[in-house]
Amino acid sequence: MDPFEKIQLGNTGVTVPRLGLGTAPLSGMSLGDGLYGGTPHEIAVGVINRAQELGISYVDTAPLYGAGSAEARLGKSKYATADRDSFVISTKIGRVLDPVSGGMSAADDPDGIGDLVAVDSWTRDDVHRSIEESLVRLNMDHVEIIYLHDPDTQPYGEEQSINEAFPALIELREQGVIKAIGCGMNIWEMPLQFIRRFDLDIILLAGRYTLLDHVGLAEFLPECVERDVKIAIGGPYNSGILARELSKPVTFNYEPAPNHRVSQTRKLTKICVTHGVDLKAAALQFVLAHPAVATAIPGAESVTELEQNIAMVEQNIPSALWSDMRSAGLIPDEAPTPA
Repeated sequence: MDPFEKIQLGNTGVTVPRLGLGTAPLSGMSLGDGLYGGTPHEIAVGVINRAQELGISYVDTAPLYGAGSAEARLGKSKYATADRDSFVISTKIGRVLDPVSGGMSAADDPDGIGDLVAVDSWTRDDVHRSIEESLVRLNMDHVEIIYLHDPDTQPYGEEQSINEAFPALIELREQGVIKAIGCGMNIWEMPLQFIRRFDLDIILLAGRYTLLDHVGLAEFLPECVERDVKIAIGGPYNSGILARELSKPVTFNYEPAPNHRVSQTRKLTKICVTHGVDLKAAALQFVLAHPAVATAIPGAESVTELEQNIAMVEQNIPSALWSDMRSAGLIPDEAPTPA
């Protein structure tokens, strides 16, 4: 599979490669039990620079990631000075960043943005504010894709999204300020309602269609195909379990992995070993085989992980591997697999 093959997003004029880069692990933030560990500024910028050198032409970020740090690090990278037509950037609305009183000193602030705290909001005014402030941190004059981020985290999120945020994003798309819109979430049920209500271009679906978790397959992905809504797969390794040694504690969807998920992963690993295939390669190529899926955007904490992700998409996988996974009941019969 070619990680640099471009997929068109409807009639937006935007194309994304099969493999992009997610920047949450490069934000310096730590989720749960040190899930990301807080990547230092210089290492993070180095990873992003290497992505640009390798030709990765889609990078996803968000104000939430490190309270602005991920955007700021992208804004200090080679992408900020590269030909702007050579890559696509997505960021998100749904969190505005307010300064923290008495925050860190300039010497302790390599990202140069000060201490900020994320506040949940999906109002029309905060859509505009969020995008404007993101562009400053990104050191860019536009982004191609805006996702509405995690409205399920607050009881008022869905209502604000329907009444204010999506109408504001649609207006900005009509004005040509942005080219493509959608939402980024860790669930599929609310995005399904959104694509039925609004003309959306792409959904960032995190952790709900993976080699390990197929809950988005039966109802959500077919409707995306029918409506020509493309999917960006976030968290294709389910936050770590599909990319880490199982002899140590691992996470599944940002929480300690339950025993049945570890057992399921061991069975997948055994089949991969039998066929001489890396589990990470199977994880990436499995999701990319679905016709709704345009791109996968795994994070990377190091240049080594970044380069491995490219190699995983390119790795040859025999069809017998997928047959064995189906026979073992590890992937659904109706799930498409690479030819």
